[in-house]
Amino acid sequence: MTLLLSIHDVTPALAAEVRVLHALCVRTGAEPALLVVPDWHGEWPLERHPRFVEWLASRAAAGAEIVLHGERHDEVGSPRGWSDALRAWGRTAREGEFLTLDAVAARERIARGRDRLRALGLVPIGFVPPAWLCHEATHTVVGALGLRFSEDARGLRIHPSGRRLRAPAVRWSARTALRARGSALVAEARWHLQRGAPVVRLALHPGDLRHLAAIRSIERALERWPAEHPIVRYAELTA
Repeated sequence: MTLLLSIHDVTPALAAEVRVLHALCVRTGAEPALLVVPDWHGEWPLERHPRFVEWLASRAAAGAEIVLHGERHDEVGSPRGWSDALRAWGRTAREGEFLTLDAVAARERIARGRDRLRALGLVPIGFVPPAWLCHEATHTVVGALGLRFSEDARGLRIHPSGRRLRAPAVRWSARTALRARGSALVAEARWHLQRGAPVVRLALHPGDLRHLAAIRSIERALERWPAEHPIVRYAELTA
C-alpha cells in the first residue's frame, strides 16, 4: 500500500496558500508533487514571476515532481453543453479547462504548457487535467507528447502503454463552510473504507484552506495516511 501526495493549483496567484500546504506536507518527511498551472486564468504567467519559479525549481531540486495541471485552469472560451455540465456537476466551479476540449485543442494546450514549463527549467513528468475532467482522447494525447502519466477521477493512466492504475483520491472542497464540513466527513469515510487500497492519492488544493473544518481534516489525514502508507513518487509507479 502506497500513497501519492500532491498539491494542485500551483500558481503565483495562490503562492501563500501553496506554501502553507507545502509546509504541512513536508512534515511527513516527503516532498509533495506540485501540479503547476503555467498561466492561471490567463492572468498569472509564470514567466512574469521569477521568484515563484525559483521556489519551484528549489523544490524540484529537493525531490518534488513537477506535473502539468492544464495551461490556464479555467473554462474561458469553452462553453459547456448539457452533457459537459452533467459530467462536471458538483465537481468544479467553472474550473474544468479540459472538460469540453477535443483531442486537437487538448494537444495544443498540453504541448504549450509543457514547453512553457521546460523553458523555465521545470520538467513535467505527467499531466493532470483540472478537476480530473477531460475526454478520453486527451489521455492518448498525453502519451503521444512524451509525458509519463495522466490522471482521471479513478486513478492513473501510465503512458505509453495506456495501463490503468486504480488509485482512489482523498480530496476536500471548501468553497463554503457546509462543503468543507461535508468533505471532511467524506475524507474520514475514505480512511475507513479505502485504507487498504494498493495506491491512494491525497490531493490538496489551496482553496482547502478557506475553512477550519477542511484544514483540520487535512492535518489529520497527513498524520495517519503516511503512517500506514509509504509515500511514493510518480516516477516509481510509472517506471
